Amino acid sequence: MPERRRVLFVTDLAYQARERRYCDEDIFLTSRLRNAFDIALCHPLDAAALMDAFDVVVVRNSGPVLHYQKEHDAFREQAVARDIRVYNPLSGRGDMAGKQYLLDLTAAGYPVIPTIDRPEDLHLLPEAGQYAVKPKAGADSIGLTFLPREQLSDLAYGDILVQPRIDFRYEVSFYYVDDTFQYALHAPDPERRWVLEPYEPTDTDLAFARHFIDWNTLNHGIQRVDACRTREGELLLVELEDLNPYLSLDLVSDRTRDAFVASMTASLHRFLDAQPRV
Repeated sequence: MPERRRVLFVTDLAYQARERRYCDEDIFLTSRLRNAFDIALCHPLDAAALMDAFDVVVVRNSGPVLHYQKEHDAFREQAVARDIRVYNPLSGRGDMAGKQYLLDLTAAGYPVIPTIDRPEDLHLLPEAGQYAVKPKAGADSIGLTFLPREQLSDLAYGDILVQPRIDFRYEVSFYYVDDTFQYALHAPDPERRWVLEPYEPTDTDLAFARHFIDWNTLNHGIQRVDACRTREGELLLVELEDLNPYLSLDLVSDRTRDAFVASMTASLHRFLDAQPRV
């Protein structure tokens, strides 16, 4: 029999996320992935010290890295220097690299909530009742505030992003393994982001999400494309999560959950086969 690959599964089982139980999702995933791999779980702060003993480091529900940014940056640097295989690969252009992608996609004309980070660009934002102001390194709505337009000129720009507050009908998330769509969920109530229900996407919806999967150019890994549906029916990108997207696997059917685990297992094998250790 071929040798089983060793997986270091990085998760913060004690992290208290709003309306989500990170620990349950990762307990489930590791219980199923154990059928194909030898798995050990560790906290994100321990990953750098342990990763040499494993074939791949899988970063899952590790919590917002801004809570341990210095250690996370050191982990990334050491993984590259020591030729450690990390899944998702560290080349992601979405949230893994910060919020710059929202500015880049706005400038490139993609269907994204308009985003600026300079006072001289305020004229590029559409009129809105309020504007969202968030840190570039933010996550989980940490540091998010809403201001009227007349107060935007007084902000200390540099480390913040400004967007119009969109009056949307609902949010919807598209989940991918590698470049293959797995399932979609939506939040019918705009005030309850994590109260999700299964969503049947149209071909137009999938074409929207695929634009961002293609833009990110990750050959391997798990991604979540978050969007909002405007009152006019348009989808706009909210977030491209490619670092540690929560998957809400407890809200999908057993069949969908089984298919996701099978896709992730196959993806990990392809990733390991494509990148033999030197």
